[in-house]
Amino acid sequence: MNNANSAHSPFSKAYERGYGHHMNTIIYHLARQSGWQAALQKGIYDGTAEDRVDGYLHFSTANQVIESARKHRAGETDIVLLTVDAAVLGPALMWEPARGGDLFPHLYGTLNVSDVSAATALALAADGQHIFPPLDDCS
Repeated sequence: MNNANSAHSPFSKAYERGYGHHMNTIIYHLARQSGWQAALQKGIYDGTAEDRVDGYLHFSTANQVIESARKHRAGETDIVLLTVDAAVLGPALMWEPARGGDLFPHLYGTLNVSDVSAATALALAADGQHIFPPLDDCS
């Protein structure tokens, strides 16, 4: 008997928190250059100081990341946009309500550098907002 959806299954909590949703989505993380460079040396990225305090790595979809940068990283000159296919992260990736009730991807664990498909340094516009490359959500 398959108990994956029973109330006592560890998987039931994962589905309540959004595991399995949006798994064909490209997601983005706003890393700082120093943290990303350290990750390249050790092969594992453990997030920003804010991520470590919250207990998970904050990711955003293509529709969310520009606002996330505006709200949390405006004026920062050392931001690297990490691009990741959500499907490779497995059950450690949870989709949870955050800003405005929207579901945001949160990674409960570290990120293997090999799971990052692109790392793009973001330049700043004159108004202190970041200039993004074309974004893909693959949904």
